[in-house]
Amino acid sequence: QVQLVESGGGLVQAGGSLNLSCAASGHTYSTYDMGWFRQDPGKEREFVAAIRYSSPSTHYADFVKGRFTISRDNAKNTVYLRMNSLKPEDTALYYCAAVPSGVPSSILRLGEHYVSWGQGTQVTVSA
Repeated sequence: QVQLVESGGGLVQAGGSLNLSCAASGHTYSTYDMGWFRQDPGKEREFVAAIRYSSPSTHYADFVKGRFTISRDNAKNTVYLRMNSLKPEDTALYYCAAVPSGVPSSILRLGEHYVSWGQGTQVTVSA
């Protein structure tokens, strides 16, 4: 399986921006589509965004559309999440995760189908 390490989290004021990165290792990276999820203590894990390996197809949760952008650099085995116009309610631990490539789009939003997860990177947005 692929191993994932997130970075780029931090403390930012409302309206600010952060760039998260997820570095993948393992020779099977090309067989996975990738997603970002988040979880705040006491709340359920939420789907944030996903991207296919072999196409520019992207998917977003409604609450981040127009503010967040997911991208990937397959030559670097890295997935990114650019977060703009951050709000206090975006505060959470952000995880990247890998799902077998080519699953139906409806599956991309479901965390239980992802097979590898990083440790997470904390994002805190102050009011």
